[in-house]
Amino acid sequence: MSKTARRLTRILSMVPWVIAHQGASVSEVCRRFGYTERELLEDLNLVFVCGLPGYGPGDLMVAYVENDEVIVDMAEYFSRPFRLTPAEALGLLASGSALVSTSQAPEVLEQAVGKLAAALGIDADEAIVVELAGESSLVQLLREGVAEGRVVALTYTSLSKGETRERLVEPWSVFSTLGNWYLSGFCRTAGAERVFRVDRIREAQLTDGTFAPPPEPPPPEVRYTPSEDDVRATIRLGARARWVADYYPVEVLSDAGSEMVIEFSAGDPSVAARLLLRLGTDAQLIKGPETRTALEDLRSRIMARYQDR
Repeated sequence: MSKTARRLTRILSMVPWVIAHQGASVSEVCRRFGYTERELLEDLNLVFVCGLPGYGPGDLMVAYVENDEVIVDMAEYFSRPFRLTPAEALGLLASGSALVSTSQAPEVLEQAVGKLAAALGIDADEAIVVELAGESSLVQLLREGVAEGRVVALTYTSLSKGETRERLVEPWSVFSTLGNWYLSGFCRTAGAERVFRVDRIREAQLTDGTFAPPPEPPPPEVRYTPSEDDVRATIRLGARARWVADYYPVEVLSDAGSEMVIEFSAGDPSVAARLLLRLGTDAQLIKGPETRTALEDLRSRIMARYQDR
């Protein structure tokens, strides 16, 4: 097994265990998984910038050491072993088979497709037709709105805020990814593009209002879009912190090469505060009272714990 494979295997074992054992100490994690303290910190830093689509501040994991405790948060999807649903397995098999049929697939992919087909009891040489489950009457109604260019009235519950609000949406497309259905379009209520998860739509109704879709709407994909309720912070990034603009959906306000000024949006100010704490002298908070308060509180709590040791 290569060094990279060994490291990944250890991370995938460590993260679920830490989530299941809140409050585990650095020495306990190092002893259980054969880490040195430096190796553990390096792997936590790697995990820190990982997450699910669309890779916004509310989708990325938080991993750090505080008061000799290893903390991994916002990663509930790692708390149980990953299992594919039948539809996901068939979709994966169909995609893999399509690439294999081009004669450009590496040998390892051909072997994986064969093993997956055998596990599903399917002849990998046979044609596969995949019908996505879950195309409910709600999905059909939304598709009708897209096809007819009609505004849809939604009652939608935001996962990040837990708030249910009425929205008027110009639907652009309905698509399925990662086992869920999504609606993308222009939200008249927010005055901006939005992507809605269909299973969080409580009610939907086609209105008499119509709209002209954009000539080239954004591609249908799950991504983070700052909302009007998000907390915003203006941050100056040094040269070694420029990676933040690549990993987070920030707005670049200026870029002088040696430094960059960004606007960082998140539903919780502690997200930006933890990032600033991690970046240290490589970043500076210019504006954002909520984030500044959260950062000062986080620093004081950490200092108080170390002073008590």
